[in-house]
Amino acid sequence: MNRHLILALLVALSIITFLDRLCISVAGPRMQADLGIPPEQWGVVLSSFVLAYGLFEIPTGMMGDRSGQRGVLTRIVLWWSGFTALTGSIQSFLPLVVTRFLFGAGEAGAYPNMSGVVRRWFPVHERARAQGFIWGASRFGGALAPLLVVPLQRAYGWRASFWIFGVVGVVWCAVWWLYYRDEGAPHPPAAHAAPAGHMFRSPQLWLICAMYGSYAWGSWFFFSWLPTFLVKGRGFTESEMAVAASLPFLLGTVSNIAGGYISDASVRRWGLRSGRRRIGVVSLVVSAAALLFAATTAERNLTVVFLTLSFAIMDLMLPSAWAICLDIGGSHSGAVSGAMNTAGQLGGFVCTLVFGYVVKYFDSYNAPLFGIAGMLLFAAFLFSRIDATIPLFPKETTQNA
Repeated sequence: MNRHLILALLVALSIITFLDRLCISVAGPRMQADLGIPPEQWGVVLSSFVLAYGLFEIPTGMMGDRSGQRGVLTRIVLWWSGFTALTGSIQSFLPLVVTRFLFGAGEAGAYPNMSGVVRRWFPVHERARAQGFIWGASRFGGALAPLLVVPLQRAYGWRASFWIFGVVGVVWCAVWWLYYRDEGAPHPPAAHAAPAGHMFRSPQLWLICAMYGSYAWGSWFFFSWLPTFLVKGRGFTESEMAVAASLPFLLGTVSNIAGGYISDASVRRWGLRSGRRRIGVVSLVVSAAALLFAATTAERNLTVVFLTLSFAIMDLMLPSAWAICLDIGGSHSGAVSGAMNTAGQLGGFVCTLVFGYVVKYFDSYNAPLFGIAGMLLFAAFLFSRIDATIPLFPKETTQNA
C-alpha cells in the first residue's frame, strides 16, 4: 500500500474536517439573527462542540491504537457527517447546543487517529512533513469554508450548507473503507493498550498538554469567532468577511507545510530536542505580537493583515507539536496525541465560551484578543521546556529512532 496515497486520503479528510467544523462559524451571523441568539449564548453553542471534542479525544485515540484506524476513522466521519447535516434542521438554541455537542463527540479522535496512521506508515524523519500536509489541508478547508458557505447560504439559505457538507463526509468514508488497510504497515503499533497511569505520571506529557491548551486559545479564536469579529467588530459586510476570513487559513495552508519541512530540517541540524523547540517558541511569540497589533488598530485592512500573519505564523509550530507526540509516544502515539489535543480542546472551550462574555462586559470585540495574546506567550515559554528526546515509554526508544 502506497504511503503517499494514504497521506492524500488523510489530506482530503483534514479538508472535510474543517469545512464541517467552520461551517457554523461562517454561518454564525445569519444563524444568530435567524434563531435570536445573543453573543454570550452563541459562545455556549460554539463551546459545546469543543467540550465534547475534548472529552472524547483520549478514548478514541486509544481505540485506534488498539483496534486499528480503518474502522475507527470510518465511524468518526460517519457520525460527525450525520450531525453536520442535522445542524441544518435546528430551530432553537437548546437543540442546537445538544446537536453541536454530539457533533463534537463524533469528530473527537480524528486527528489522533490520523497521527496513528502516520506513525504506522511513515519513518521518523518524514513525520513532521506528513503532519504539515495534514494540518495544511485543515487550513485549506478553513479557507474554503467562507468561500463556499456564503454563496451557498445566499442561494439556498444557511441550512443547506450543513446538508451538503454532511454528504461529502459520507463519500470520503466509502473511499477510505474500500482502499485503506491497517495491515502491512512498516511501523505497526503495540498490541496492548497504552498504560494510562504511566502516561499521566509523566511531567513531560503534562508540559505538552499545558502548552497545547494555552496555544489553543489562539487557534480557537480563528476557528470560532473570526467571522463574527469581522462583521460585528470591524464592520465587514458578509461578502467582505468571506474573503477576509479565508486569508488566514490560506496562508496557514502554506505555513503548516513549510513548518513540517522546517521542523524536520531543524532536527537534522540541531537534534531532536532543540530542533523541535526552536520553531515552536519563535512562532508563538511572533504570533502573539501580531495579534496585539490587530487588537490595537482600527483600520480594517491592517487588522486583516495582522490577523492573517498571527494565524499563519502560529501554524508554523503545529507540525512540530504533533510530531513531538510521535517522537515520545511511539506505538501509543494516538493516545498521546489524544491527550495533547484534549488539553487543546479544553483551552479552546474556555476561550470560545469566555470570548462572548468578555465582549458583552467590555462592549468590545477587541478586549478578548489581549488575553489570547497573553496565552500564546505562555505557550511559548512552555514549549521551550519540552524535550522530544525523552520517550514516555522507554522500552520503545529504539523503535522511534
